[in-house]
Amino acid sequence: MPVHSACPALDDRIARLRQLAQTEPRLEGVLLYGSWTVGEADAHSDIEAYLYVEDKHLDDFDARAFLGRLAPLRLAYTNMYGILAVVFDDLMRGEFHITPAGSGIDEVPTWEGMVHLPRPEAAVLLDRTGRLTRAARRLAAFRPPEPARTAQQLTDELANWTLMLAHVLARGEVARAHNLLHGVVAPQQLQLCRLLRDSTAHWLTPSRALEQDLPAADVDRYTSTTAAAREDEVRVAARNSWRWSRELSAEAVERWAVRVPQTLHEQIAELLAADRRT
Repeated sequence: MPVHSACPALDDRIARLRQLAQTEPRLEGVLLYGSWTVGEADAHSDIEAYLYVEDKHLDDFDARAFLGRLAPLRLAYTNMYGILAVVFDDLMRGEFHITPAGSGIDEVPTWEGMVHLPRPEAAVLLDRTGRLTRAARRLAAFRPPEPARTAQQLTDELANWTLMLAHVLARGEVARAHNLLHGVVAPQQLQLCRLLRDSTAHWLTPSRALEQDLPAADVDRYTSTTAAAREDEVRVAARNSWRWSRELSAEAVERWAVRVPQTLHEQIAELLAADRRT
């Protein structure tokens, strides 16, 4: 049965990809992932897929040419993660992993707990051997992260990276501190918050649908940890961030008996409270 999303253009492109894949003998399988596979696609969504190429044809498979048959390309390049990133002529983005079928399909079951494919048969656009469908079915059940171990990891990470943030601020590197706060500390903070609120569906991208997934009070606390890259604002945001991290850590202690180094936590707070200009 065809799957329809809130984005007919994406549905059409996926249908076209299925047709093209079936005519390309060097492909053993094609597996979708991302928002379309979990029923969250909209007009702003992209297309994300693994193209499993028969091992013997990996070197002679021209992925750019193949995707150019899907729709005209405005951009195609291998991004920083080794993924073929494309922009189609209608400005829809695409990310395609060009992967050897032998080891690549065997790896799919190891994604349990990270990737959720509630409709594995819909996510599999091509499967010449049956291996890919069997592997994808392993991802049909949603498996949230193990709470106690994950909470311990996140509380430790937050202490370590916030200490680095405090040292960087003390050195006067405002731009670097800004990047640490938003790019390193915030995602782990949001993961810990999601874990505590039993809202882990968007675990790998914890800011996704934040406003819908978490209580307004948590969204407000997150907002208080953001700032422009100006020293006074970053310092206030960093202190707010650590205050929230400590409160989340205290909740984790109560819920899962997480171990927290209280003396270290106090010392980090003192470093963040210091003003290097005084």
